[in-house]
Amino acid sequence: MDIRLFAAGVLLAAGMSVPAQARIICTIVADAGSDEVFLEKGDCTTRVTPASTFKVPLAVMGYDSGYLEDAEEPVLPFMKGYPDWGGDAWRQPTSPKRWMELSVVWYSQRIAEFLGYEQLRDYADAFGYGNADMAGDPGKDNGLERAWIASSLKISPREQVEFLKKLVNHELPVAADAMDRAMEIVERRDIEDGWGVQGKTGMAYSRKADGTPEYGRPYGWYVGWARRDERTVVFARLIQDEKKQEPRTSLRARDSILKELPGILATD
Repeated sequence: MDIRLFAAGVLLAAGMSVPAQARIICTIVADAGSDEVFLEKGDCTTRVTPASTFKVPLAVMGYDSGYLEDAEEPVLPFMKGYPDWGGDAWRQPTSPKRWMELSVVWYSQRIAEFLGYEQLRDYADAFGYGNADMAGDPGKDNGLERAWIASSLKISPREQVEFLKKLVNHELPVAADAMDRAMEIVERRDIEDGWGVQGKTGMAYSRKADGTPEYGRPYGWYVGWARRDERTVVFARLIQDEKKQEPRTSLRARDSILKELPGILATD
């Protein structure tokens, strides 16, 4: 059976799991050790906000710079005035592992502040991470607070996959242990057919022409890698809702691609 035809059929059938009020912008699944692409469907070249998927490269930067030590240190305290829309879970002392698992925005901001604008931009540029634009909103000097959240930093699904390839193959221009420690704290899930998946969700609202959030049309990402035996693949799924709904866009992006991956990767 032609693997690409089979994968396309799996994707079409599984697409029923994504509500009609949402559209899959892109699904891309590629071999980490070669140029082989198992599936690329939709618009995978247009750049949009990375939202919290930026935590993966930010973790690499944090470990390489020495600000992050290991999975449990440093533990930073919550301070009044920090973003807390994630609820009580965000109002707790937070370690690198907890930061990644709970997607704590203020912890990202502390890493960005430590790095500073120029180093943050230089890392992103060296990683080939989208447009590497860390300026933030025009005229607001808020790049260290939110460049990656519906602001200046943008990346395409194809670029997400290229970054992830460099990460899992230890080809980023940083210390090897920085890449290892960053990958260690990314959430892991076991799925069908013996695949172990590590990935990061991300969600942010699109912006209207005047710059205000378009709350009914959030982007939802899930990006990561899957390993089985000696085989590693990287992937990205990007969806966008057409109206506000639950569960969160990013969770539906995650759950739908995890359900489809075994079929996409089937070889017989």
